[in-house]
Amino acid sequence: QVQLVESGGGLVQAGGSLRLSCAASGSIFRFNAMAWYRQAPGKQRVLVAVILSGGMTTYTDPVKGRFTISRDNAKNTVYLQMNSLTPEDTAVYYCNAKEVVTVTLNYWGQGTQVTVSS
Repeated sequence: QVQLVESGGGLVQAGGSLRLSCAASGSIFRFNAMAWYRQAPGKQRVLVAVILSGGMTTYTDPVKGRFTISRDNAKNTVYLQMNSLTPEDTAVYYCNAKEVVTVTLNYWGQGTQVTVSS
């Protein structure tokens, strides 16, 4: 059973930084992609960043230039470095792992809260 555990969330002032971690129960090599999503109160969950197994990364417009997704295969962990945070970044951040076999499977962590004060 795949387990993803997020950590690193907390309270930070506007302009500050946080680094989120997502620890997987096994090797992340088997996942086609890993990603970070976020969900603000009263809003839908949206994609933030993606890293493919080959290392290519993609970001959505609101976080481009401020966030960086990376991975450490030896530690079976992916990270999201968040800089220049604004109150609009306040949300629960979720880790996602995508596995492509005969069908595409998605695995989710339980999320870590990020709150950015003015």
